[in-house]
Amino acid sequence: MNYGVFKTLGALAVVRVTNTDRGLHVALHDVIHSQVIDVNEFALPSGAVTRSWRMAVHRVSDEVERWITGVQGVAATRIAYVRSHAVHIVDSDGADDITIPMVGDGLSPAWSPDGRSLAYATYGDNSRVVVYDVKSGQSRAFASRRNTNVSTPIFSPDGSTILYTLAGENGSDLYSIPVTGGTPQRVSVSGGTDSGTPSYSPDGRRIAFTSDRAGPPEIYIMDADGTNADMFTTYSFGSRNYRSNPDWSPDGLDIAYQAYYPDASGNFQVFTMSLRDRTPKQLTSDGENEDPSWAPDARHLVFTSTRSGVKQLWVIDTQSGRIRQLTHSASTSRLAAWSPRLAP
Repeated sequence: MNYGVFKTLGALAVVRVTNTDRGLHVALHDVIHSQVIDVNEFALPSGAVTRSWRMAVHRVSDEVERWITGVQGVAATRIAYVRSHAVHIVDSDGADDITIPMVGDGLSPAWSPDGRSLAYATYGDNSRVVVYDVKSGQSRAFASRRNTNVSTPIFSPDGSTILYTLAGENGSDLYSIPVTGGTPQRVSVSGGTDSGTPSYSPDGRRIAFTSDRAGPPEIYIMDADGTNADMFTTYSFGSRNYRSNPDWSPDGLDIAYQAYYPDASGNFQVFTMSLRDRTPKQLTSDGENEDPSWAPDARHLVFTSTRSGVKQLWVIDTQSGRIRQLTHSASTSRLAAWSPRLAP
């Protein structure tokens, strides 16, 4: 390694990759001190470039990012979303888009904590929660009730229960059910108003959700058993502001959400709000932007946007503000959910 050349170029570090019989030999060189600071061998699947081969290379990239920054990358992840009433799964870079076998028309996919399953809701005459096993391709459905609609299912952080929205003639509330099946338990009591779109805190002790119990929809936080509900966003009396669809960051520090301010752009925009001081930060402005979902690094968000025309998925780096388009479909892509880091 000619460290002098890289010093002239202003490089601080250089990653050197060489092929081996089993995969890749990767070394991270500290240019300033002219030494190797990390090195490892990474096995890759043999044969053609397949979906699993690409994911293995993504894991190498994530590990190198950890060497350099101290935080593991999110290349070895996938994003579930809805297009044309079907749930799709796409790699974090937009490649290898697949449609999963469906039990009815799907909405609101959500990943299990281990990334092995997806929950989604169906709508229509037999609305229910469906859990899909990503590896086996098998599905099972439950939480169905006559004359109601279920939506926005999510897994608890320990993976033992599913929390979802159940809507009927007297409003909507949050219910939980064990992933193994059983009797649903009511969690929120909205008293004829609507509560929905839940998101667990990383420790599973609290739930952020949307409710219109005080007027226009706002975001609330309550204990996981449904007690001690408190408004998180700031309500302005007489306004028509609208805040909904919270997603709690994996580090527990922020909540992302969508907000509508009729006196401003007239479009939904994506915001984050710190739990420490409840300071809102607007992340988007072009077009209409909604349905944010955090990456496992608590830095990137995937969201739906009309900035390119028809609704597509976009990814934003919340620290730098850089934005990239993820999907390029002729039809609407929406309701994205970012997976956890996926094991081999």
